[in-house]
Amino acid sequence: MPLLFGTAGIPVSSKKRATEEGVRRVRQLGLDAMEVEFVQGVRMGETKAEIVAKVAIEENIALSCHAPYWINFNSKEPEKVVASGERLLHSARIGKILGVRSVIFHPAFNHDDSPEIVFERTARELIKVREILDSENNEVILRPETTGKPSQFGSLEETLALAKEIPGVLPCIDISHLHARSGGDINTYDEFCWLLESAAESLGDGFIKNAHFHVSGIEYGPKGERKHLILEDSDFRYKELMKAFHTFAVEGIVICESPNLEEDALLMQKTYQELA
Repeated sequence: MPLLFGTAGIPVSSKKRATEEGVRRVRQLGLDAMEVEFVQGVRMGETKAEIVAKVAIEENIALSCHAPYWINFNSKEPEKVVASGERLLHSARIGKILGVRSVIFHPAFNHDDSPEIVFERTARELIKVREILDSENNEVILRPETTGKPSQFGSLEETLALAKEIPGVLPCIDISHLHARSGGDINTYDEFCWLLESAAESLGDGFIKNAHFHVSGIEYGPKGERKHLILEDSDFRYKELMKAFHTFAVEGIVICESPNLEEDALLMQKTYQELA
């Protein structure tokens, strides 16, 4: 598939806040994808998911979903680790009904543990979730997201390593998060190419032909991400990123998380198409 552009949730300009109306609005805008936001909890039943799935098929919109923020596979409290797995499972089960390609999630916080320990714990729990989904014939891809703060598990290297180790797992590369996490690096054509080359070398066509990105403007400080910004109000060089996407012939989905959602999604789409 080509590179599709869409919004993180219902577009701002949608007159109705129902998810299916958001899908229709995405098509009206000329975009091709939407990420259903379960970040505050999976508040969608099976019947509603079936309705949204039908509309997405009718409008030819590619869907993904974002699992709740309250996932931490490195929690010191065992019950929270169990609950994290259940939240991811719930997202994936509703996601299958929705017809999503991927479920995005934030894997863990580092706390005071070494990166090696956090990786081991996160991988162990993620394998458990993947095995349950496989037993249910649920092929939705689980995508740990690169995160915007060093205090969070989710560097590029950690995320690629998880995907390489566990079948049915691929990264969601939030390039703006990596820009913030690095204190302003990963913001030139050469650096974007390095990022894409690293992913391609690690995961091969499994990544290049089925990538998933988050992009937005972003404000950051010494501790990493502070908040999302409109692209033109930030220092993020999205035009150079679009050029890198072309260089690597990346296929998949680009989800915009800027405050103005569809405006920046359309800006990136236009910039990308003009480079063709």
